[in-house]
Amino acid sequence: MARTTQDTAPTPRTRGQATGRTLSHLTATYGLLVVFVLVLLVFGLLRPDSFFSAMNMNGIMVSQSVTALLALAEMVPLATKQFDLSVGYHLGVMQVLIIGLQVNQGIPWPAAAALILVLSLAVGVVNGLLVTRFRIDSFIATMGTGTLLYGFANWYSNGEQIVGMSLPDSFTNMTGIVWGFPLPALYVLVVACILWAVTERLPVGRNLYVIGANPRAAELTGIAINRHILGAFVVSGFLSGVAGILLGSILQTGTPSVGPEYLLPAFAATLLGATSIRPGRVNVIGTLLSVLVLAFSFSGVQQLGAPFYVQYFFNGGILIVAVGLSIYAARKRQSLAGGADGRSG
Repeated sequence: MARTTQDTAPTPRTRGQATGRTLSHLTATYGLLVVFVLVLLVFGLLRPDSFFSAMNMNGIMVSQSVTALLALAEMVPLATKQFDLSVGYHLGVMQVLIIGLQVNQGIPWPAAAALILVLSLAVGVVNGLLVTRFRIDSFIATMGTGTLLYGFANWYSNGEQIVGMSLPDSFTNMTGIVWGFPLPALYVLVVACILWAVTERLPVGRNLYVIGANPRAAELTGIAINRHILGAFVVSGFLSGVAGILLGSILQTGTPSVGPEYLLPAFAATLLGATSIRPGRVNVIGTLLSVLVLAFSFSGVQQLGAPFYVQYFFNGGILIVAVGLSIYAARKRQSLAGGADGRSG
């Protein structure tokens, strides 16, 4: 029996529900972008002379380029629901080596950088094998690897800074300005574009998300789970090595204790990014937006006179909020998907 017009016509209640779902979707998708704009407006009004100054903008983009690279490195294994807690320690040891190999061993920086990238790939392979071949939980495996790397950095440097007194200009100029734009930010943009294309447009990227969402379903569809997880850790290791080289060029000293300080901000940015753009899953654009929100927010707070230790409260609080929001977004995504399946059935 055919439905009447009265049966199919939307009621005020259904229209209200549809409007609510649309607003909820827009808020979840673009909420972080709105927050970023608000941060710029608020601190720009409170500190108009200093907040938008070229020095402050360039300083933020240069310093946060390392955090952004590390957050993108963390994002790749997290797409498969695997943790890489070695990225901060990995960054630290490679930052020490890029300075130490030049100062202590007299190796030209391109050769030192090539060696570091090979070592970084090897670290990624080790992490991947520990998780896939030896079935060690990624949290434990990567924390163990990171601690070993931290120990190696302190052994190599004897626990002291390695000062680069006469580093070549071609190395220190990696952090220069081109057309008014900091080079480190350009590096991040290139890496982000490549990762976005892989994760959003290529089958290998979609496979990573399928593995993270439902490993059993991924296995049934013929996806090589272990190979993809191993590859994710290799990419994470490579990007951590790149971040270490860049940090060495910025600091021009090898400091063995600096790496762990980057782990928490990078991890928080990755998880916070999972609440926006693609709610419920880690993604490139959301991750970069999170880095910008955290960086500009803390810069504004500093300019208002907050002491240095507020950064630790800031990062810790953001991590807790990010984890809670990412879990909520993932559950919301699953419930919406389940509702859509039910209606289509």
